[in-house]
Amino acid sequence: MHVTFWEYLGDNYTVLLQQSLVHIQLVGTSVGLAVVVGVLLGIVAHRSVLLRPTILNVTSTLLTIPSLALFALLIPFVGIGNGAPIIALFLYALLPIVRNTVSGLRSVDPAIVQSARGMGISAFGRLVRIELPLAWPVILTGIRVSTLLNVGIAAIAVLVGGGGLGQEIFRGIRSLGSPFAPNLVYGGILFIILIAMLFDAFFLVLGRLTTTRGVR
Repeated sequence: MHVTFWEYLGDNYTVLLQQSLVHIQLVGTSVGLAVVVGVLLGIVAHRSVLLRPTILNVTSTLLTIPSLALFALLIPFVGIGNGAPIIALFLYALLPIVRNTVSGLRSVDPAIVQSARGMGISAFGRLVRIELPLAWPVILTGIRVSTLLNVGIAAIAVLVGGGGLGQEIFRGIRSLGSPFAPNLVYGGILFIILIAMLFDAFFLVLGRLTTTRGVR
């Protein structure tokens, strides 16, 4: 019996919502870890001319590794499940965050930093109170790019035993030839697009709430 796409959504929205929550968890956990590590690496790269090329080259190289290959390489260390996808997505998310942290810190007016130094503010105080807040819009853009990148890549997690909307997509691929196969694929893709739009809207709102008018 032929089932329309809208009928399929009505019958399977609970499954799609559950998979969406797992998908969001994969992306959120990996990007959250990448923000902590990436911003720290970006600060180090900004401060150290010697370490900057190494940090940027390593994070750039990580992004060139095919996602399925990287997921598979991690299986012997963390096993089947969500562990390998989270680590792989974390590694993929590093480059935009590191690069934008460096770019953001370099865009801070040196005169402002010098004035703060003249006022006796310590190096750490200048970083936390002046440099990072001024660089925040650029850093947030890097986090946003990493998040949207990982929303798409996370669909492959199913191939190494992970969860998420990739389960629905690959269930449809395995059923190719049957009348309901396209609905499964389109359903997974639709919800991935919706998650990407939600993350994008979240970062737009976050940017407006956390960026002062003078920096926008």
